[in-house]
Amino acid sequence: MTPTTQGVALSVLASTLFGVMYYYTSWLSPLDGEQIFGWRMLLTVPLMAAFLLAGGDWQLVRATRHRLRTEPLLWLVLPLSAALLGVQLWLFLWAPPNGRALDVSLGYFMLPLAMVLTGRLVYGERLTPLQRLAVLCAGTGVLHELWRVGSFSWTAAVVALGYPLYFMLRRRYRTDHLGGLWFDMLLMLPLAAWFALGVAPGLDVYAQRPALWGLVPVMGLISTTALVSYILSSRLLPLGLFGLLGYVEPVLLVGVALLLGERIAPTQWWTYGPVWLAVGLLVLEGLLKLRPDRAPAS
Repeated sequence: MTPTTQGVALSVLASTLFGVMYYYTSWLSPLDGEQIFGWRMLLTVPLMAAFLLAGGDWQLVRATRHRLRTEPLLWLVLPLSAALLGVQLWLFLWAPPNGRALDVSLGYFMLPLAMVLTGRLVYGERLTPLQRLAVLCAGTGVLHELWRVGSFSWTAAVVALGYPLYFMLRRRYRTDHLGGLWFDMLLMLPLAAWFALGVAPGLDVYAQRPALWGLVPVMGLISTTALVSYILSSRLLPLGLFGLLGYVEPVLLVGVALLLGERIAPTQWWTYGPVWLAVGLLVLEGLLKLRPDRAPAS
């Protein structure tokens, strides 16, 4: 296969595995969202370290460790970065068993639009006509939700607003690479261990359901495989195509939410419809940019 074909396959695999993990949490009862998050981190961090060592990227971890000795401010930046990412990873696993999967999927649909606005407001990037129309459509959906219930789902807001803050922080302090990501996950381990082992019932839950001894490691394997596939895909694909394929995941998350029994109420279509239309406009713009220029007629 060509590198582009491999990249597309890996990106779709990553999105599919993230969707599988979203649904997989419903099989881990009686573990709650905090315990699932804890075990995911405890299993993913060492597997991710093995991937970095095997792929020759451990030098990025060493470089970040060196910066900690020479740049004391990073001792504050990295814990804040880890906290911002940790909230997102916890929410991703907490939402399905708590009936909030659809809300979180809406947040992931809104995230690309939030990133567009962040680029405009923070970095002065200019919006194209299609991007302006997309922002207008998304704003219509948000305003309708505010009118419908008087507030916007906090779960969707955390995803749509939290990730831009996370990416801005990493970009500002030059930790937006695999080494910085590994440190973010490493700093989550104390809290993850507390969630997994320190909070009642701890390991007692495995006596109640012995199947968890097999199900939980599989979750760690799914998580790591998805993350590694995502990283490898980003290296093989043009940035524009890689960004477009990122829309596969929220589509799958909506499907998982519906499989878990959640439903879009008739009054919510004026929230979801405009947001999905906005995403469609961004996809259209991306496809137009990816289209090769036609040779001039002879």
